[in-house]
Amino acid sequence: METEVQQQQYNDVTSAEAVAAIEGSDNQNLPKLLPAQEPESQFQLITRELASFWQELSQNFTNFFQAYKQIFIILAWSLAAVVTAKIILAVLDAINDIPLAQPVLELIGIIYTSWFVFRYLMKESTRQELAAEIDSVKQQFLG
Repeated sequence: METEVQQQQYNDVTSAEAVAAIEGSDNQNLPKLLPAQEPESQFQLITRELASFWQELSQNFTNFFQAYKQIFIILAWSLAAVVTAKIILAVLDAINDIPLAQPVLELIGIIYTSWFVFRYLMKESTRQELAAEIDSVKQQFLG
């Protein structure tokens, strides 16, 4: 019984008088609600989160690289030096495996060392000439 009375009271609120009172009021001063947005699908949510993650990751990587740029350059040069040394050693090892190449190259080295000693190190004047030549090379490189 009470529920019927309550329902009638609620039905009375939507009477024509109540509607007329709302229509006659000033709508300019009432707060406006934002238009309803469609709920994001799970796919849209995931793609938006991934795009945000990748953007933040790339920005962090760029900032990290800029902060430690000199260290990365030194590491790159060091790595290049190690790789170059390994390649040179591999080539020399391959040359040493060729028959008679090792003794011939050793003979060439002995002959050149003997010539250098007799040419530059035996006399004082030639030693001074060698020192002057070394100084001129240093000046060319160092300025």
